[in-house]
Amino acid sequence: MHNVSYELIANATYIGTPGKGILAADESTGTIGKRLSSINVENVESNRRALRELLFTTPGALQRCSPGIKVDKGTVELAGTNGETTTQGLDGLAQRCQQYYTAGARFAKWRAVLKIGPNEPSQLAINENANGLARYAIICQENGLVPIVEPEILVDGPHDINKCADVTERVLAACYKALNDHHVLLEGTLLKPNMVTPGSDSAKVAPEVIAEYTVRALQRTMPPAVPAVVFLSGGQSEEQATVNLNAMNKLKTKKPWSLTFSSDVLYSRAPSRPGLERRRIFRRPKLRFSRGARPTRRQPLELTKVVVI
Repeated sequence: MHNVSYELIANATYIGTPGKGILAADESTGTIGKRLSSINVENVESNRRALRELLFTTPGALQRCSPGIKVDKGTVELAGTNGETTTQGLDGLAQRCQQYYTAGARFAKWRAVLKIGPNEPSQLAINENANGLARYAIICQENGLVPIVEPEILVDGPHDINKCADVTERVLAACYKALNDHHVLLEGTLLKPNMVTPGSDSAKVAPEVIAEYTVRALQRTMPPAVPAVVFLSGGQSEEQATVNLNAMNKLKTKKPWSLTFSSDVLYSRAPSRPGLERRRIFRRPKLRFSRGARPTRRQPLELTKVVVI
């Protein structure tokens, strides 16, 4: 177990290196379809594959990337709630993680979804999703994968930033209690939370306000043992998310973790749009792993970008 712990800590720390981020290439069929439709390209498997292979077949790219994988199986409605959800995928997860590690993956992602409403999120939904994230995390670590813990609080609604801050703190506190209850090695994890923002139907606030509220929520709930926070975009444009993240890193306060991104918006959407316009990407290259592209056990990942596929 000591060797596994060493590897988990080394990989999580390296993934969270300041100035680096995670490229999420796990868009849903509907999301990637919107991009393809903007250039009048059909949303079929061959075109989706060609777009993603453009990223991963760039000469030398695989030597500087390490694959991770989304392991949840989506959300279902949580009985006894007002349309709240829980995430599926724990059945058979250990066996799947073993296969993913053998195939070269070194981290995984699991998304829990909560919403803000008049009486939401309920304590039932918070506890259920926190425990699901914790069970996923310990299963991943037992099989050599760094778990990215993603409790996403949706931006939908008219709530103000104070309401979002309160809910975010409650959710993160529950998550870290569950992670500790399940004996998860915090140094070998990453957190992928929402930024603390007003609801989509509420008045906007300055990036400096978002930075202050977001970092304060983390200070109140997140152990310094966790190496990095990799923010999701949460419905923001790439410009908004970038400016808000920049404001957090400029904030003069205690920040014992690296603050970076894990987003197709921040890292993938902007670079992909010019490429899409060239259209030549729909020639289908073969995807091959170069010698030495996959890390071995006990060897920290040498990368400048990491990828969720």
